[in-house]
Amino acid sequence: MADPLLVAARETLEESLDEIRSTIDGLTVEQLNDRAAGEGTNPVGVIVTHALESTRAWLSIAVGAEPPPRDRPAEFRAVADDAFPAWVDTRIAGCLALLDGAGPFDPSYEARAPWRVTDADTPVTAAWALLHALAHLGEHVGHTHVMRDLLRVHR
Repeated sequence: MADPLLVAARETLEESLDEIRSTIDGLTVEQLNDRAAGEGTNPVGVIVTHALESTRAWLSIAVGAEPPPRDRPAEFRAVADDAFPAWVDTRIAGCLALLDGAGPFDPSYEARAPWRVTDADTPVTAAWALLHALAHLGEHVGHTHVMRDLLRVHR
């Protein structure tokens, strides 16, 4: 029987990832890169890039998998192009696959997250990584909704 916590996490994850997909659906490359809230803010493409890379990294720790290489600062310099929707679909599939392929969940498993802005050398538990992945993704789903609304007003 699958771990009920991972089943619930996957359902929650899938809802947020569907929101990411629907938010970018129909946006042009120009809109994906538009800083509709002004200079110094992040466009939808950057928010989505960061959200998916972060989610994949934290989920890796949550399920005891090797975290993928990650260049967090580069995520905030991302520029969406015509291939962006396909890239998003690939990342979404990868995030879901991490939970689908997970063995028994060990909430006390610990690993380091070298991409962390602070405390990169302090290990986090799988439980913390799982909860953080879901909460952080949800926060950025909200950001993409706000940015999409601003794009409607901005144009």
